[in-house]
Amino acid sequence: MAPSVISTIISDNALKYEDTHVHSIYEQIAPHFSSTRYKACSQLTHCQPWPVIAAFLSNLPSGWVGLDSGTGNGKYLPLPYENPSRVWTIGLDRSSNLLKIARNAGGVYREVIRADVLDHPWRKGSFDYAISIATIHHLATYERRKQAVQRLLQAVSPSHGRILIYVWAIEQDELSKREIPTAYTSIDEEEQPGRDVFVPWVLSSNSRTEAQIFNRYYHMFAKGELTQLVSMAAKEMGLHVGEKTENAGSRRGIEIRMDGWERSNYYVELRCWTS
Repeated sequence: MAPSVISTIISDNALKYEDTHVHSIYEQIAPHFSSTRYKACSQLTHCQPWPVIAAFLSNLPSGWVGLDSGTGNGKYLPLPYENPSRVWTIGLDRSSNLLKIARNAGGVYREVIRADVLDHPWRKGSFDYAISIATIHHLATYERRKQAVQRLLQAVSPSHGRILIYVWAIEQDELSKREIPTAYTSIDEEEQPGRDVFVPWVLSSNSRTEAQIFNRYYHMFAKGELTQLVSMAAKEMGLHVGEKTENAGSRRGIEIRMDGWERSNYYVELRCWTS
């Protein structure tokens, strides 16, 4: 059985906290982590994403270029798997060891860049779409998570950009095998209704060494929290949140096409528009 999730309290220095409990850990566990993401398909030719992710990627128009913010080992770079040349996704991640794997995801050279998800190395509106799968929950404060959403909104086209975000949920399914602590650890319950936790990663041992346990930081999202975060991030950028209407005037906005829960994660899909 997987080790239980452990409640934690964020230190005053969020950046240092993330360096210690997220970035340095992924550098150390990169090969083992990657092998568990697609154990039976090292070439990624038979890896099928979860239904919502698959639908999002498969419905993108041909010729579009996108960003995978927090790409990790590049699991989603070759997708849609039916026709990997139809769209082109560029990967971004902080972990150089994971990027070494992502660079050849699917047996094809991939364009990847080493940067933080809070950086903005692109011109605004450079991409047609962006995905952020299991990344934003590693940011240690509400403001940093909100800023990560804003970076995604800045990266895509204001007139037609599409965005899909996934984060870990407090509500886990029966496949999770994780015991979630019931005690609430955040200081401000109204602003941060989720839970700050350590999720242990067990690095397999051999006959000569004992197994190592690495405690990775996660902010586990509560129901409605991700959608609220996205809405606040957009409004602070001066964007209208809602459908485009005929009398919208001259403005920019985002439509929340759908949000929900899938496989122990909350997700939200956005579409940008201008009028």
